Amino acid sequence: MSIALIGIIAVQIFWINSSIEIREKQFTTNVKSALVDVSQSINDREFRDYIKELNPIISELRNLKKRELREIVYQKFDTVNNELFTYKQSILADNFESPIAILNKDSSNALRTYKSYFIKKEKEITSPDFLRKKDLNRIKPNIKVVNIGKMSAFDKIVYEDLFKETAPRKPIYKRVSNTELQFKITNKLKERGIETPYEYGVLEGEYYTKLRTKKFKRNANSYPISLFKSDKDKNDYVLYVNFPEKKEYIMANIKNQLILASTFILFIILAFASAIYQLLKQKKISEIKTDFINNMTHEFKTPIATINLALDAIKNPKIIEDNDKVLKYVKMIRQENKRMHAQVENVLQISKLEKNQLEISKEIVDIHDIIEDAIAHVSLIIHNKGGYVKTHLEAIQTEMSASELHMTNVIVNVLDNAVKYTNKEPKIDIFTENAGNYVLVKIKDQGIGMSKQIQKNIFEKFFREQTGNIHNVKGHGLGLAYVKKIVEYHHGNVYVESEKGNGSTFFIKLPII
Repeated sequence: MSIALIGIIAVQIFWINSSIEIREKQFTTNVKSALVDVSQSINDREFRDYIKELNPIISELRNLKKRELREIVYQKFDTVNNELFTYKQSILADNFESPIAILNKDSSNALRTYKSYFIKKEKEITSPDFLRKKDLNRIKPNIKVVNIGKMSAFDKIVYEDLFKETAPRKPIYKRVSNTELQFKITNKLKERGIETPYEYGVLEGEYYTKLRTKKFKRNANSYPISLFKSDKDKNDYVLYVNFPEKKEYIMANIKNQLILASTFILFIILAFASAIYQLLKQKKISEIKTDFINNMTHEFKTPIATINLALDAIKNPKIIEDNDKVLKYVKMIRQENKRMHAQVENVLQISKLEKNQLEISKEIVDIHDIIEDAIAHVSLIIHNKGGYVKTHLEAIQTEMSASELHMTNVIVNVLDNAVKYTNKEPKIDIFTENAGNYVLVKIKDQGIGMSKQIQKNIFEKFFREQTGNIHNVKGHGLGLAYVKKIVEYHHGNVYVESEKGNGSTFFIKLPII
């Protein structure tokens, strides 16, 4: 059972860990895919804005029969670096059909073909100190506004190449804003079902830019994506995104599975524990029954043997004629018979108490009278052993509603227990006092005492400190169980305080009228 339980729990834990790993991988894949879309979306938006804002410039356009030559001249004054930027590019397309025809056949080949015929690229950086206003006007090219939607594949290649040369010269905060980043990141994550708080930041190399959230800090769990790429395919700016509540988000996604698995594991553990508990309980009951049978057999064996001896003696012709001896043996038989009857009655009474079948009639009694009556039952035995019973009856209110017979038996059983479990003369003190609406009876002895473990079980049925067929202390383990049942029936409670070797004190708390 233990191996099976451990195996089932191990499989459940393995399944849960696997589920968490799969969720983490799925989360990572979705985040990376979303960030790729964010980067692509920002690049596409910047390119569209570039064409709309700067109005693509065509300075010279020549159409030949077999050869097509286009030259682009673009100038812009860079206020950041205080420079005039001039860009020239000439593109030659030779021995091909029109760009539209080529694009319809194979667009990817068309793009590669046009790029392979870039024959001239020039970048000129000229300080404005050497340029006059009329010079700028003189070299200013003709402007032609191009409709983006109707742009040919050939024109698109030209403008993309031009864009890659000019866009990196802008500061990052002019190319994209925090508002746009937050909007696009949020939307792209939502498209993939990810709705959890995040922090982001854009870094240029190892340096933070203004594009970031207040709490962002790059760490090993950050998800990076290149925001822009230069013409040399170098990552100038990298967008990093963190998810502070990533673990909680992943666990929330498999919450139902975790609850279900945990519930089943809990049920299995409880069932296992219950089975073990029942096994141990049955084992204990079996041991108790065996001890009870052994002790009961011994208790009956002694009086039965005595009765048999008495009967054999009476049969002797010499004794049967002696009336005194016959009466003596008859009295002995009656006493032993009474003793066996009392033992059987104890067993029956505790059995009836367990089934609530014992009829107990209550009347107004005085607890002090009951104590005195109980002492009278055991005083002879105590005095014969050289001991004593002292009373310290200080309670003022002592009347209560109780069964005189059963309450007397309660006190007698406790006193009898004190006499049995002592290695010397039995010395017993009985105290009474009032505690609110209760009378408290304390019976203190100077016997062998008991350990904490024994105190926990002392009021259980059939329990004895010594187990097995041991008869140095007679009894069946029913006396104190009977005491507890009767006291509880009278709406009171009983408990014990003891220390090994220093005697015991029994406390009986009963309600008064």
